[in-house]
Amino acid sequence: IDKEDPKKRGKDVCGYPLSIFFIVVNEFCERFSYYGMRAVLVLYFKYFLQWDEDLATSIYHTFVALCYLTPILGAIVADSWLGKFKTIVYLSIVYTIGQVAMAVSAVHDITDSNRDGTPDNMTFHVALSMVGLFLIALGTGGIKPCVAAFGGDQFSEHQVRLRTFFSVFYLCINGGSLLSTIITPILRGQECGIYSQQKCYSLAFGVPAALMVVALVVFIVGSGMYYKAEPEGNIMLDVCKCIGFAINNRYRHRSNQYPRRQHWMDWAEEKYDKLLIAQIKMVLKVLFLYIPLPMFWTLFDQKGSRWTLQATTMNGYFGKLVIQPDQMQIFNPILILTLVPIMDSVIYPLIKKCGFNFTPLKRMTVGMFLAAMAFVCAALVQVEIDKTLPVFPSASQSQLKLLNMGSSAVTVNLPGNESLTLNASDKYFTFETEQIIVSVGSPGMTQAIFLKRKSRQTLLIPSVISNECNNLCKQYYSFLAIFSFLMIRTKFSLLSGSQSCEYIKDFGFGGSYTFFIPSTFVFGPDCQDSITVVEDIEPNSVHMALQIPQYFFITAGEVMFSVTGLEFSYSQAPSNMKAVLQAGWLFTVAIGNFIVLIVAEIAKLPNKWAEYVLFASLLVLVCIIFSTMAYFYTYIDPSEIEDQFSKKVDEDEDDKDKREKAEIKMVRRDSAESYDDSYKQSNM
Repeated sequence: IDKEDPKKRGKDVCGYPLSIFFIVVNEFCERFSYYGMRAVLVLYFKYFLQWDEDLATSIYHTFVALCYLTPILGAIVADSWLGKFKTIVYLSIVYTIGQVAMAVSAVHDITDSNRDGTPDNMTFHVALSMVGLFLIALGTGGIKPCVAAFGGDQFSEHQVRLRTFFSVFYLCINGGSLLSTIITPILRGQECGIYSQQKCYSLAFGVPAALMVVALVVFIVGSGMYYKAEPEGNIMLDVCKCIGFAINNRYRHRSNQYPRRQHWMDWAEEKYDKLLIAQIKMVLKVLFLYIPLPMFWTLFDQKGSRWTLQATTMNGYFGKLVIQPDQMQIFNPILILTLVPIMDSVIYPLIKKCGFNFTPLKRMTVGMFLAAMAFVCAALVQVEIDKTLPVFPSASQSQLKLLNMGSSAVTVNLPGNESLTLNASDKYFTFETEQIIVSVGSPGMTQAIFLKRKSRQTLLIPSVISNECNNLCKQYYSFLAIFSFLMIRTKFSLLSGSQSCEYIKDFGFGGSYTFFIPSTFVFGPDCQDSITVVEDIEPNSVHMALQIPQYFFITAGEVMFSVTGLEFSYSQAPSNMKAVLQAGWLFTVAIGNFIVLIVAEIAKLPNKWAEYVLFASLLVLVCIIFSTMAYFYTYIDPSEIEDQFSKKVDEDEDDKDKREKAEIKMVRRDSAESYDDSYKQSNM
C-alpha cells in the first residue's frame, strides 16, 4: 500500500478505482430490490392481506416515511461510531432479513390448512410483513447516506473521475428502479403455490430479496480493495449542540437587564466559534424555506399508492402488450432520464435567452404547480372511471340480477318495475326491502325471495318451471368481487373420464364472470355452446394511457423541484453543512408522507376525484406561500462570508502579533531605561 496515498489500494480501470465497480453493482442490486418490492406493495396489502384502500394507502406511506427518516440515524452511526463500511454491511444484513420476511409472509400455503387458496391465519402474515417492512426501512434508509459517500471516499487526488462516478451512480439508481418496476409486477401476475395456485406475491418479493443478497455479497467481496475512513464525528451533532446551547443560553438570559443580540444564534458565542455560528445561520436560512416543501412530496409519493390503485380500475391492454397496474410507475424513471437532459440543454437555456431570470426558487415554484396539475389530471381521469364503475348496494340495500336459463324468453314481474320480457339480463335491480315477490311466466308462478343486505344476488330461472318444485334458484355473491387484472385469453378444460371439452374466453381488466354448466351438458365438438357466461361486472373500459399525462406532469415537477432544490440548497450553504441540508431534505419527504395519512383521515371524502382535487388545491396554496417566501429571499455566497471571517481572524491574529511585538519593545525600552538609571546611580 502506498503510504503517501492510503486510498490507492488497487488497480485503476478506465480512470476509476477497481473497488468502485463493486459499489456500483451493489447500488444497482439494492435499488432493484427496494423499488421492486415497493412497486407491488400496495396491491399486496389490498389483495393478499385484504385491506381496504385507505388502510393500504396509510401503511404504504408510513413505510415510505420511515425510509426517509432512518437516513439521519444511519449518517450519525456511520460518522460517529461504526464508519461507513461497517454501517453498510450491518444494515444490509438487516435489510436482507426484512426482504426475506416479506417474501415468506406472502406464501399463502403456510397457514392455508383447508387448501382453499386463502390464508387461515391472516394475523401471522400481517405481523411478519410488518416486521419485514420495519427492517427494510431501517436498512434502506440507514445505508442511503453512506453508499454514495463511501464511493466518493475511494477516489484520490490523482483520479479525476469523481464527478463521472456520481453520474454513473445515479444512473444505476434509475436503471435499477426502471427494471424492477417492469419485472416484479410480471412476477406478481404469475400463479404459484404448493396446494393451490394464487397470485405469486412471494415470487415478487423473493426476487428482490435475492438481489439484496447479491448486493451484500458483492459489497463484501470487494472489502480488501476499499479505503475505509475512520469515523470523524458528524456535523449534525455539532449543529444540534450549538443550536441547543444558543436556545438554552437565550432562555437563561431572557431578562430585560441583558442586552439584545442581533440574531438568536449569537447567544452561542460564549462557547462556540463565530465561523460555525455564521455557517449555522446560513443553513437555518435555507431550512426555513423547507417548511412548505413537504406538501410536494405528499402528492409525489401517491403515484405508488393512489395512482396504482386507480390503475386497477383501468384497461391496460396496449395492442398485444399488456401493462399491469403497478407497471405504470415505469413512466417516472423513463421520463426522468428523458426530461433531465432536455431541461438542462434546451428549456433552461431557451428561457435564459428570452431574458427571463428563471432563478432556482422560481423553478421550484413551477415544479410544485406542475405537481398540482398532475393531480388535476388524476381527478379528471377518476371522473371518467367513476362513470364506468358498478354501483354496489349500500348497507340498507340489496341487488338482484335475473338470469334466464331457458332458450325462450320469459315474462318477469318485480316490485316497483314494469313487466320484463327477457332472454338474459345484465342489469342489477336495487331493492330497499329484505323480501320481494317475484312472478315468472304467464300464467305467472309467484314466489317470495329473501334478499341479503349489502350484497349482490342472481336469480336463476330454469328452462322448465315446476310449481311442484317451486324451483326458482338464487345464488349469492360476495360484495367485494375478485377482479381480473389480466386481459388474457384463457382456456378451460371440462373433463369426465376420457371425455373433455375446451372453452376459451377473453377476460378483461376488472371484469367478474360466472359460468353456468347445465345438467343437460353433453360432450362433443359444440359442447362450449351450452355453457352460459354471465358478466357480473363489466371489464374496465377507461384506458391506462390516460394516466400518462399525470405521470408527465408529476415527473416534470420532480425534475424542476427536486433536482433544482438540492442544487439551490447546496449553493446557499457552506461545504461542511451539506449533510445537514441532506438530512433536512429527506425529513421533508418523510413529513410529506405523514401528511397523506392526516389529510386522508380528516377529509374522509366519499369520492376519490374530490380527494385528488383537495390535494391539488392544498399544493397550490402552499405554492403561493412558498413563492412569497422566495420573493423576499436574498441569495448569498457562503464562500465569501467564510472568507470574510477568515480575513477577520487573520487581522485579529496580525493585531495580536503587533500588540505582542509592541509589548516586547516596551519591555526592552523599560529594561534599557532602568539600566541607565542604575548605571548613573552607581557612578554617583
